[in-house]
Amino acid sequence: MEIFILAFFALGYLVLAGADIGVGMLLPYLGRTSGERRETIAAIAPFFLGNEVWLVATAGVLVGLFPKLEGDLMAAHYSLVVVLLLSWVIRDMGLWLRGRVSGPRWWSLWDGAIVAGSWGLALSWGLLLSDVLLGMSGPLALLPALALAALFATHGLAFAALRLRGTLRERAAVLSGGASEVRTLALTAAAVAVVGVLAGLRLPLEAGTSGALLAPVILVMMPPLVASQAWVWWTFRHRVSGPSYL
Repeated sequence: MEIFILAFFALGYLVLAGADIGVGMLLPYLGRTSGERRETIAAIAPFFLGNEVWLVATAGVLVGLFPKLEGDLMAAHYSLVVVLLLSWVIRDMGLWLRGRVSGPRWWSLWDGAIVAGSWGLALSWGLLLSDVLLGMSGPLALLPALALAALFATHGLAFAALRLRGTLRERAAVLSGGASEVRTLALTAAAVAVVGVLAGLRLPLEAGTSGALLAPVILVMMPPLVASQAWVWWTFRHRVSGPSYL
């Protein structure tokens, strides 16, 4: 049961947040002007905070249900986790601060923060999963990390094609061709999930003694989380028609 809970939150994060990470990575390609970039950001604006909840939940499950695994991962990848967290903060700073002041220099600064933070997140996850999945570290680990970053970018393109209109949609649909954007997004989501599952199978998933107490509580909380996520997706199911609050 504890393994199912960890997989639920970890895969949920990779699939959901992988899309907005990918959009951030490709922001200069999708949006050629400041206005286009703001409209591109509007595609992920309703979702990125909710997606990050899944990462917080994953970290909580690791600490509460798999303390030994959490300790081993932190000890072996402390620097990488720090880079991941910094990238997360920088990306979110860019998203929140970009629209707070008007001016091309200000916009360019925070657009750069969004792109750099998104690439930092993708490569950090790539390096972490490379070590877990393939046992690779050092310079060689950059190759599978770049492959995972490319997968995040592809996932982001599929999501952007589903959310944007007009010229922005055409740019995002470059990999979809004549296929349905929903089908393309489902395929990229499945690919991200497969990577997560394969990495999970390599981990020593030995639950701690607190599982009997915490697992039932977490299971009770999971349906409201799924329901709230579904509500957000349903509320913002329509394509973006202009800039958002960001």
